[in-house]
Amino acid sequence: MLNLKEISSIVIATLIIGITINLFKGVETLFYTILAVFCVIIINILAKKITSFYLDSEIEVGFWKVERYGFKPSQYFKKAIHAGIILPILISLISLGNVFWMASLIFEVKPKIYGAAKRHGLYSYSEMTENHIGMIAVMGVAANLVFAIVGYLLGFMEFSRLNVYFAFFNLLPLSDLDGNKIFFGNLILWSFLAALVLIGLFYAFFLV
Repeated sequence: MLNLKEISSIVIATLIIGITINLFKGVETLFYTILAVFCVIIINILAKKITSFYLDSEIEVGFWKVERYGFKPSQYFKKAIHAGIILPILISLISLGNVFWMASLIFEVKPKIYGAAKRHGLYSYSEMTENHIGMIAVMGVAANLVFAIVGYLLGFMEFSRLNVYFAFFNLLPLSDLDGNKIFFGNLILWSFLAALVLIGLFYAFFLV
């Protein structure tokens, strides 16, 4: 289900996010934070992998890269910027650990043409629409929100918070992040998820 490139991206993202969260907090809770971040990321990715399977497609996870700085065809960077690596480190250093960025990974999707034809008939779709791609991203965010509730009910408050934070950052409608896929795939659903995440943030900041 996960290839070697995806596994290495997940491990590196986990270490970067976990370390930046704990950068100014000491090493006592570093292992727990890294383990919790790893679980949060895996929950998100597995939910998207399962959804893509049922939509007769497959996704590949990788680091978030920014390749362009405008809308004109010529407005591309000569070399893609690894925003998924740079932003967590930069924001944590600037804020002295008070703010941390958790959106490091994105996914690319491609349809399984023969699988779709076999399941839905010869003339079934062979390309994924924005709605299909958005639905895959939705399930990742939704899974994090569900496990945030589970973590809260079981008393794992930090794990619950991290799920909410991860959902929040990945729901931002920027570049190739999940939020952008959901925003253009189904604006109503994005708005609904955004409202749920904001409620989760309120609980994480003020009630937990």
